Amino acid sequence: MLDTEAGLPALREVIDGPLHEIAGRFSRFLADRWPHTALVIFTRECTGRPRKVAGAPEMINKITIAELERLKAAVEPGRPLSTTATIAGATRTVWTVLDPVGTLLVLFPRAARKRFSQPAELAEIFGIVVTSIRQQVAQASPDYLAESRAASSERARTIAEMVAAHETALVSILTTLRSTGLDDRHARLAAIDSASGALVALRSAQQSDLALSEESAMAAFARLRKEIRQALRHHGAEIEFVAPPKSGCPLTGEVAYAARAMTRTAVLAFTTQSGLARLRIAWTCGGKSLRVDVRDHGSGRLDMRSLRRQLDGRARTLGATVDLDAVPDWGSRATIDLPLDPPPDRANESRLASLNRRELEVLCLVTQGKRNKAIATELGVTESTVKFHVAGVLKKLEVTSRGEAAAMAQAAGISPVAAAVPIRRNLEI
Repeated sequence: MLDTEAGLPALREVIDGPLHEIAGRFSRFLADRWPHTALVIFTRECTGRPRKVAGAPEMINKITIAELERLKAAVEPGRPLSTTATIAGATRTVWTVLDPVGTLLVLFPRAARKRFSQPAELAEIFGIVVTSIRQQVAQASPDYLAESRAASSERARTIAEMVAAHETALVSILTTLRSTGLDDRHARLAAIDSASGALVALRSAQQSDLALSEESAMAAFARLRKEIRQALRHHGAEIEFVAPPKSGCPLTGEVAYAARAMTRTAVLAFTTQSGLARLRIAWTCGGKSLRVDVRDHGSGRLDMRSLRRQLDGRARTLGATVDLDAVPDWGSRATIDLPLDPPPDRANESRLASLNRRELEVLCLVTQGKRNKAIATELGVTESTVKFHVAGVLKKLEVTSRGEAAAMAQAAGISPVAAAVPIRRNLEI
């Protein structure tokens, strides 16, 4: 069983820090009891990086989504399995765990340790990690959104380039083999069949990969409607839902998550008004943006300052605009425009995503203009510890002064007004 004195603090370290590094932390946690050469976490929750990997590059770089999907289909949820599968281009022994929510863990055991010991305990530990991943994705914090969106953009670009290159090559082969100048008819037919099959497989792989990173606006809205009805089932207000058209543009996972999260935030803010009788929630999807519109016909006493503070972090990260309006005794309205195209390259947010939770907390206090002594008092640590964290922040952000670090944080939405409270909440995930 897990040693609570040593194991629980170590497990907390696994679920702490940037989400895109969780595979490496989890691999180190499991190394002694389940020795392995590589580890993969495969989850549809993370659209930017559905494969979270750690271990030997020559192996993990060959693992495809199609292989993981086939392996996932062969594993029963909640029943860990040691099996042989074709993965990373070869037949290998793997230890697999499929969590009930659909997240897959794959371990490649070391040659000297093929016996899969204590699989049930591994499944329980993995369940905690999966819960943490889902919470962080649902929270959709600014640093997660920035990192995940950057990953999605890079994946889409790489896939497009790969498809173009392979399609050009295969079409060229087909053109050559179809030439009447070749007299070996049977060889030519066999080659044509092989090349045609490769083209179909390549295009299918592209569609499968895009399916992991995109969601229709209508499907995302349907999920939102279910969530809001569940949350407000005991509220007396009449709720009108206006769904986007079926022909609406597909949404990247980051936009879909952010749109649902920001809509829920706005709806909950509206329901705090006394006497709210009717609420209208609408999404419209144009060519370049998704518009979220929440309005009521109530008291017009919406706390706009509080709502803006809650929405601002995600809005800054995705380049969204937020317009709030409230007229006493007439009604309130919140309009959010989320651009569908990725924002310009924002390398600063990628650096911010490399900070651990304590460093983010220290940075937030630095952004408020607090000196080391005041930060130490607020966090309950020594001043030397604060100096250590500040030095780490400057190094990771590649800046030389506290002022530069504060400016970078404010540009990403981590500021005393916009993000001090959200960051502290995220630290508790």
